Amino acid sequence: MTDIQVDMQVGRIVANRPARSRIFERHGIDYCCGGKRSLQDACRDRGVDAAAVLAELQTVATDTTQDDVNPSDMTMTELADHIEATHHVYLREELPRLQGLVDKLTTAHGERYPWLEDVRSTYGDLVAELNPHMLKEEQILFPMIRELDSATVAPSLHCGTISNPISVMEHEHANAGAALLRLRELTSGFEVPQGGCNSFRAMVDGLRQLEADTHAHIHKENNVLFVRAAEAEEKMRGSQKGSP
Repeated sequence: MTDIQVDMQVGRIVANRPARSRIFERHGIDYCCGGKRSLQDACRDRGVDAAAVLAELQTVATDTTQDDVNPSDMTMTELADHIEATHHVYLREELPRLQGLVDKLTTAHGERYPWLEDVRSTYGDLVAELNPHMLKEEQILFPMIRELDSATVAPSLHCGTISNPISVMEHEHANAGAALLRLRELTSGFEVPQGGCNSFRAMVDGLRQLEADTHAHIHKENNVLFVRAAEAEEKMRGSQKGSP
């Protein structure tokens, strides 16, 4: 018996057992922004055999992720705190470091490797998306989610319903996901070009890790935290409507 079928959403597959994310990363399958797609459709888009990927997924027996947490085991407050303390801290440290490497390589080797200019432009767009995005989560959405987590009746939100800011965050997640995919394509799957120096190795390794961490980050929000917050608010509002 298996709890996975090819018509299941890839985001739900990872939410049920986070360690499966490694298999999706290996095949370049988007389980975060594209988490609502079925395994069959996601594999078809990447040109990989769904049956083979399904067989790999079925071998995963542990529930450990890169940071050894299962977001489904956390309260909404705990998960929001975890995202800020791990993924947001990581991005604030890593984004400037990588920017320096990208700028250095483009300046020094852009003539030999013209695609580096596109890497710099795409990376710049990604940074411009992520920095204000984190602030909006920390200052607006996550406080709402924490309030909702401790409430017994649906709180009155200035945005009307929590689904409104969630939809904005998911749209920005999609933009970030598209930029990461473009960086993967520009670097030929995060490969060091022939003749590339150690700075090249540092850059592509950093971009690879950035992609993996951001996929895990967005998955925890799109497929776990945001789903639970919307469901909790809907349940509370439903109970209030049914009250005399």
